[in-house]
Amino acid sequence: MLGIIAAMEKEITELKGLMQSEGSDVTVQKIAGMEFYQGRLFGHELTLVTSGIGKVNAAVAAEILIAVFKVRGIINTGIAGSLDNRIDIGDIVLSTDALEHDMDVTGLGYEKGVCPDQEVSIYPADEELRGIALEACRRVCSEVKVFEGRVVSGDQFISDKKVKDDIVASFGGMCTEMEGAAIAHTAWLSKVPYLVIRSISDKADDSAEMDYPSFQKLAIENETKIITEIIRLID
Repeated sequence: MLGIIAAMEKEITELKGLMQSEGSDVTVQKIAGMEFYQGRLFGHELTLVTSGIGKVNAAVAAEILIAVFKVRGIINTGIAGSLDNRIDIGDIVLSTDALEHDMDVTGLGYEKGVCPDQEVSIYPADEELRGIALEACRRVCSEVKVFEGRVVSGDQFISDKKVKDDIVASFGGMCTEMEGAAIAHTAWLSKVPYLVIRSISDKADDSAEMDYPSFQKLAIENETKIITEIIRLID
């Protein structure tokens, strides 16, 4: 079973509709205030959940998928801000790894981003899922560029260029958002494969803009196409 997490309801509404239109018997369980939709798509069992925004919500959703629904992999889909000027609005980033940029225990002698008393603080994404996602992007979203790289997350909405530059100087990264690394952290603890997929909402240097409703519509269309193609391609 594959688990799909999105921060906002709109980002998985179409996937729910696809499960229902295929004749799947979709069931709903409400746990920790979140609704988990179970069904089948293209013969594969799925559990979909809207986590809400932020790392705690995302981590709770991921742990429930793992502990209650016994998923064998998690995909987190959504929107992110660019940290790399090569990336244009609407382009896709697939995570190679993820870290929490707001983890800061430097006062106790740790480097920024390091979670004390853990083997790692940078959580590698699953290479097989990433390879499938890359092929899916090539098949159904050939009009946009696809980048593979680090996703950095924190409980902060990052729009200021100086803050972006500081994050890049400390951690590198392709994009920044508020959920992916928490899901990655949770998945790593339970040894469950994960992948973060992000549509990019802005230019790193703020040199280009698109009105948000138009961007969100485009992003959701692309994300839905990519996720459904991933499901088709999974053995």
